[in-house]
Amino acid sequence: MERRNFIKSAAGTTVGIFASGSLSAGAAFSPYSLPMVKKTQASRIRFSVIGLNHGHIYSQVQSAIRGGGELVAFYAKEPDLAAAFLRRYPDAKQAQSEAEILEDNSIQLVVSASIPVERAPLGIRVMEHGKDFMVDKPGIVSLSQLADVRKVQKKTKRIFSIVYSERFENKATIKAGELARAGAIGDVIQTIGTGPHRISINTRPEWFFDKKYFGGILCDIGSHQFDQFLFFTGSDSGKILASQTGNVHYPQYREFEDFGDAMVQGNRGSGYIRVDWFTPDGLKTWGDGRLTILGTDGYMEIRKNIDIAGRDGGNHLFLVNHQETKYIDCNDVGLPYGVQLVDDIINRTETAMTQDHCFLATELTLLAQKNATKMKREGV
Repeated sequence: MERRNFIKSAAGTTVGIFASGSLSAGAAFSPYSLPMVKKTQASRIRFSVIGLNHGHIYSQVQSAIRGGGELVAFYAKEPDLAAAFLRRYPDAKQAQSEAEILEDNSIQLVVSASIPVERAPLGIRVMEHGKDFMVDKPGIVSLSQLADVRKVQKKTKRIFSIVYSERFENKATIKAGELARAGAIGDVIQTIGTGPHRISINTRPEWFFDKKYFGGILCDIGSHQFDQFLFFTGSDSGKILASQTGNVHYPQYREFEDFGDAMVQGNRGSGYIRVDWFTPDGLKTWGDGRLTILGTDGYMEIRKNIDIAGRDGGNHLFLVNHQETKYIDCNDVGLPYGVQLVDDIINRTETAMTQDHCFLATELTLLAQKNATKMKREGV
């Protein structure tokens, strides 16, 4: 499955979808490739979807269902995206407008993967209608948007949850978090997170190449790494020491960024982050995502998607401490985010992620992006 790809619908409509430019994919992918979550309990909340512009929406919906949510309705402006979603979830009602969902008082949660620049304003409307909001990253693409979201969230007391899927949806990262909390490598003092991605340039929609729509490379795919830095170090404050971004290979897209990195310092550890759009076609996945967690008594390395020239599949975790060097297969680890979020919606708690953490990860991301030095390559 190509994680960065926008959803490709059933084979019969593939040509029409790509002709419209609404979707993007670098390899054959269908929402049907995600296994359907089987309900194991009675529905605990009712939720709906607004905005289907990124394929992450399908894993977001699965997460909500896994937590006990009942999918009620969905709305999308794009007919092709709506048709693909309806084939995947035929029991969901197709709403005729956003307002139809926002004004339904029986709905407690709205889930969205709309175009990034549209996510924060939608989240504000959702919270003002008394509902909680689960949104794909980046959920906020500017510091002014962040200020507006913070203001409304504080006023309404609703949940604004950004799905940092490299942590919430990766089983090896979940396991590493459990081990770190148990003291397996002592006190965590640094994280090194790399997030390379395949660009699949010929299948991207036009807005993909203009950072006013997605905020820039650190804001977009870099947001995962800032979340993981805060989580593993336990930091609740931080500052950006240095950052840089650039477009070093695609001059035909003047508003695009293909590389970015940053150094961040928190009150309980430090971090280095590197993200790029240079995954070669020879790799069997969208990117060789890695996270190294350094502790006072050892370290862990997560190979999220692939162990190159090694074990098949993803979710690989390596642990080294004073007692052992160990490989841990994490494919059977559970994903608790959906259950925890539904618990929080019902109980008004913060077990999935605190609101302060969500906003701080976003703030650091946006500051790194805003203040980044622009990279230049002589002769390019």
